[in-house]
Amino acid sequence: MSKKIDKLKKLKKMRLHREGTDTLVWCGIFIAAVGLLLWRCFDSHLAFWLFAVVFGTTYAIILNFFRCPIRRFPLEDTDNIVVAPADGKVVVIEEVDENEYFHERRIMISIFMSLFNVHANWFPVDGKVLEVHHFDGNFHKAWLPKAAEENEHADVLIETETGVKVLCRQIAGAVARRIVTYPEAGEECFIDEHLGFIKFGSRVDVFLPIGTEVCVKMGQKTTGDQTVIAKLK
Repeated sequence: MSKKIDKLKKLKKMRLHREGTDTLVWCGIFIAAVGLLLWRCFDSHLAFWLFAVVFGTTYAIILNFFRCPIRRFPLEDTDNIVVAPADGKVVVIEEVDENEYFHERRIMISIFMSLFNVHANWFPVDGKVLEVHHFDGNFHKAWLPKAAEENEHADVLIETETGVKVLCRQIAGAVARRIVTYPEAGEECFIDEHLGFIKFGSRVDVFLPIGTEVCVKMGQKTTGDQTVIAKLK
C-alpha cells in the first residue's frame, strides 16, 4: 500500500490531459487568427460572430473531450476488485474464446466511449504488467464485434497479486486514430493510475476468467476508476 501512495503523490493535479496540449494550442491559435481577420475585414462583424459561435462551440467540445479528472477509488481494499478502465457505456458482456494470450474462454466486458466522455484510461486492477503490445489494423466502428480483433488496438496483460491474469485492450474506432499506452512490461500498476488515452471515440475491453462475478449490466454507464465492473474469485 505504501508503494501505491508514493506513486499517487507523483500524479500532477491537472484538469486537462497532456495528450490534448498540442491540439488545444493549435486550435486556439487558428480560431484566434481567423477571428481577428474576420473582425478586421468585415464592417458588420456578422461573419465574425457566426465564426465565433460555431468554432467556439467546437473548441468547447474538444476542451471537454480532453478533461482529465484526478480520481481516487473510494475503497481501501482493492483485492479482487476490477474497476471500469474508462468512462462510457457497457456494450458487451459475453464469453469469448481468447486465443492470443490465454487460449481459453474468457468473460469479455466492453465499454464504449462517445465523443463526450473522458477519454483517459485507468488500470482495471492492481498488479504487475506482464506484456504490452500494439497492433496496427482497421478502423471499424468501435461497437462492432469485429473491432476487438480487426481494429488497431493495444493490449496490456496484467497479473494480480493472487496470480490472476487480466487483459485490458484499448481499441481504436472509426474516428479514433491514436492510441497512447503508458506502462511497460515489468512495471507495477495500481487502480487510480492512468493506463493510457485514446483520441476521439473508441472502446476498452477487459478479459476476465470464467467464474468472475460480473457487477454491471448491458447499457449501464460507467465511470473510470470508480465503477466496480467485476469481482475476481
